[in-house]
Amino acid sequence: METVLIVSGSEKGAVFFEALLRELSFRDITVLKGAGEARRLAVQRDFDLCIINAPLPDEFGDTLAMDLARKTLTQVILVVKAELYGEISARVETVGVLTVAKPLQKELFWMALKLATAAHNKMAALHDENAKLYKKIDDIKLIDRAKAILINYLQMSESEAHRYIEKRAMDERVTRREVAESIIKTYDG
Repeated sequence: METVLIVSGSEKGAVFFEALLRELSFRDITVLKGAGEARRLAVQRDFDLCIINAPLPDEFGDTLAMDLARKTLTQVILVVKAELYGEISARVETVGVLTVAKPLQKELFWMALKLATAAHNKMAALHDENAKLYKKIDDIKLIDRAKAILINYLQMSESEAHRYIEKRAMDERVTRREVAESIIKTYDG
């Protein structure tokens, strides 16, 4: 993880988390005071990790944590008072937010950070795999459309259209998608 957002209404908390993260070799750290600012910035920029030191001046922080966890790939750690830990963690863990109780011990926070890193890496890998699968599906749809055009305009069979696209892709040293796009442009464009 490289980019970190710290949201803390407390100056002391912000300084503590920033110093701790710098100790752990994090360099790209943004510190904000409120949830509103954090939401606006999260729309403009992606963060790998967000640490929310609750309560915040404009809301408690649990809603912000859940919003970020649901709408972004940001891994979120919510830091709350020990007496609120059980109630808050039960509510936010359903969307993948890690909760840590105050007063905070460095070792405990470090373990939460390691868990957040592992979860972020897994989510990023799943996101990449999902994007590849969507591209494959899109490619298949495009190639099938090109086959339908060849069948319709040139009276090829489905297997002839398939072979035509495969052979042309090999001969021209391009992808089947590029051949399909060319066919669609020629006959349907």
